[in-house]
Amino acid sequence: MINASDRQIIEALQGGLPLTPTPYAQVAEDLGMDEDAFLIRLAELKSRGVIRRIAAAPNHYKLGMTSNGMTVWDVDDDRVAELGAQIGALPFVTHCYERPRALPEWPYNLFAMVHGKDRGEVEEKRAEITAILGDACRAKDILYSTRILKKTGLRLKAKG
Repeated sequence: MINASDRQIIEALQGGLPLTPTPYAQVAEDLGMDEDAFLIRLAELKSRGVIRRIAAAPNHYKLGMTSNGMTVWDVDDDRVAELGAQIGALPFVTHCYERPRALPEWPYNLFAMVHGKDRGEVEEKRAEITAILGDACRAKDILYSTRILKKTGLRLKAKG
């Protein structure tokens, strides 16, 4: 459960941090809080798992990464966690996760998003993943993005 102060912090952060040299100080001031108290409360929310992370979500198209593919893999269940950690650590993989298969139509259990300047670059990166997975991979595919979808985290409805 969260209290009213927690809710205010979450609502203040859910739209993004202000673009200032000291964004946390600005949010704390906007909430009428001391910055140190705000940071302690934020750390507590993170440690409890109420807030998982605060991260940048860049527009990869504006960064020149206009080819984007969700690589999907059918990986041996006994090795998916180990290999998924290796794939997720690659500098060109923006997110990597395990999901249950939907047999018989969908045999894939490991997903890794790869971005590149063009499809050739994405395919080169996919080849690197293929080499890491080796014999543990039974099948693979890639789903290319055709448009940008708005990405946001959970939003609390403001009380009012």
